[in-house]
Amino acid sequence: MFPEGTPDMQALLAQAAAMQEQLVATQEAMAVARVDGTSGGGLVVATVSGTGDLVSLLIDPAACDPDDTDTLADLVVAAVRDATTNAHQLAAVQFGDLPGGLGGDAPDLGQGGPAGFLGPRD
Repeated sequence: MFPEGTPDMQALLAQAAAMQEQLVATQEAMAVARVDGTSGGGLVVATVSGTGDLVSLLIDPAACDPDDTDTLADLVVAAVRDATTNAHQLAAVQFGDLPGGLGGDAPDLGQGGPAGFLGPRD
């Protein structure tokens, strides 16, 4: 009925549905994942979700100098950036496991993690 080499549409649709399920499962896993970033030798620890949302920020009292708040601000920014970078790396690994490698080889297009999943990179 089909010429030789013509793809079976039912099989293609089933494969697409399976890939969609895997994508949704991976997105859900990323939403609950937690990734840390640090700065100042651990004086500041930022925790972000796998989707890049800041969920926790711990500041060691030793990092708090009322006469030098600029340094503390820099440490916070560095810790958050480190955590976000780690979340991008986790996303690349998680999405790279999907058929077609939506992670590692997906174009960034300046939109953040795999195909923009984490939003724009700073």
